[in-house]
Amino acid sequence: MAAEGEASMHYTTDDALSLLGFGRFQTLVLAYSGLGWVAEAFEIMLLSFVGPAVEADWGISGAEQGLISSAVFAGMLIGSIAGGLIADRYGRRTGFLFTAVVTGIFGLLSAFSPNYTSLLTLRFVVGLGLGAGHVLSTWFIEFVPAAKRGTWMVVFHVCWTVGTILEALLAWAVMPVLGWRWLLALSSAPCFGLLIFFPLTPESPRYLCSRGRTMDATVILERIARMNKGTLPPGVLTYRPENHVDNNLGTPETALLIVEDNAGIEEDISSKSSGIVAFQALWSYDLIRSTFLLWFIYLANYFTYYGVILLTSELSNGRRTCASVRTHLMQPNTGNLYREVLVTSLAEFPGLLLAALLVDRIGRKRSMGGMLLMCGAFLAPLSVQLGEGLVTTLLFCARTCIMGSFAVLYVYTPELYPASSRNTGVGITSSLGRIGSIVSPLVIVGLLESCRRKEAVFVLDLVLFLAGVTCALFPRETKGCQIQ
Repeated sequence: MAAEGEASMHYTTDDALSLLGFGRFQTLVLAYSGLGWVAEAFEIMLLSFVGPAVEADWGISGAEQGLISSAVFAGMLIGSIAGGLIADRYGRRTGFLFTAVVTGIFGLLSAFSPNYTSLLTLRFVVGLGLGAGHVLSTWFIEFVPAAKRGTWMVVFHVCWTVGTILEALLAWAVMPVLGWRWLLALSSAPCFGLLIFFPLTPESPRYLCSRGRTMDATVILERIARMNKGTLPPGVLTYRPENHVDNNLGTPETALLIVEDNAGIEEDISSKSSGIVAFQALWSYDLIRSTFLLWFIYLANYFTYYGVILLTSELSNGRRTCASVRTHLMQPNTGNLYREVLVTSLAEFPGLLLAALLVDRIGRKRSMGGMLLMCGAFLAPLSVQLGEGLVTTLLFCARTCIMGSFAVLYVYTPELYPASSRNTGVGITSSLGRIGSIVSPLVIVGLLESCRRKEAVFVLDLVLFLAGVTCALFPRETKGCQIQ
């Protein structure tokens, strides 16, 4: 009985957050992390406008124009991994401080680039900062109670779509009057907003617990309780590793001893947590299957997302011949460019709404797999000639589904990893997934240039079908589950 009473006087971070609910504190965290997501959308979407302007201003070739975007994506490949390792080793706040400083400063400096080479170099460094942007989403998710975690994460991703629309409007207002340099400078402003409010941001209590700093985590939880006008559970905060990652501990009794011996775990975690340990955790018996499945799902999502954009560019403008597809893609009509970005961005709102409705009702695996298969169903008829209105509708629906799948994927991924390796796992997975965005134009544009529209649609549908089936192979569903 004494042992039972002692156990009842302990609570976890999830217990506290579930009791306190989603209140004023989480709203402020959402506003800050959402600003970071807007900042990332600004820097990505401006590539649609700056490339053609630089080509006209400096007389560079179409290939050199495309290399500006490639430099950013190459930086993001490295930055995703680096940001994850930094956030798991030194804290979430250090992770998103890295992305704000690097993206903001070098984004502003790129506005003063004297030549093409310096612009290319500076945009690569901006990509390093952008790649670490996923730390903001994992930081936010670690403050959200389990009950509505999926829905609130989808709300968080609305900030990305808002950012793309705001960037298009900013470009529409600035580019014709002031030019591309002013657009680069003004687009870095949200990053400096992150730096202004950075001193007010708290560290994640989950991260602090994973490092053995339960007293510091308790202070933050008490702050959440005051702002949400609630009270913490009775007892002492304890760090409890999830059961599914405890296979190496031996017996359940061993795991129980570790949970109860809080001082011992604090010393052990604080001494052993490092980038290497976080990386090694991805290959543990319990996580290796999920890691490999996530790699494929990310590749499929990025490949399809950009494939749908390429199809939209080719099919939505009344083009029914396949000549000069690459020229059309690389040099879009300037008068329609802002409108195209606005319209395609608006297509993402229904996808986010669909994800919000499904993710906490039918679960992550079903909602993600279902939307991937639906996207394939909407793309399939595009292999034949159709009326312009029907083509636009099908492309709109496909964009809706792939965006919804992306939103659920960004909810599901950080839930699968423990706090000690969460950002490392998300960073590496996201980095490898971006290979899909590099391969997609090579495959889809190559097929369209060869007048093989049916083959292009078939490739997209095949990838979507395999990804939809893969979703059923994940070992566990995280809907409503506590995370570490």
